[in-house]
Amino acid sequence: MMSRRFAVVGLSLLGLLSMSPGARAQDVRVMESAPKASAVIEGRSSEFFVRFDRPVDHIHSQLAITRNGQVVEKLVPRLESAPEVLYARAPTLAPGDYELNWRVKTMTGVDVIQGNIPFTVKP
Repeated sequence: MMSRRFAVVGLSLLGLLSMSPGARAQDVRVMESAPKASAVIEGRSSEFFVRFDRPVDHIHSQLAITRNGQVVEKLVPRLESAPEVLYARAPTLAPGDYELNWRVKTMTGVDVIQGNIPFTVKP
């Protein structure tokens, strides 16, 4: 388990070194997510991820599922996912409208960026 964490950190640092000096945190973009924005998913879906265009600090980043502005589930991003991906599992959600809220810290450790992805769980 420790070796996986070292591998994630090492790959993240490699990604950071490959970024151009002018790259800034506000340039961090969501490239893909599950669920996709405004998706309607089956109730049994339990995997959530957000893929960014560059590595993020997994240890200091957060994922949470909210409903009507209230946190339903705090998710723990798995450290063994790719350096640019926040991935977590959650229990089955009841039918309704939700948001997957993400908050990432850049690899420079200075900037924090956040956003949300609305989705619906159908009965």
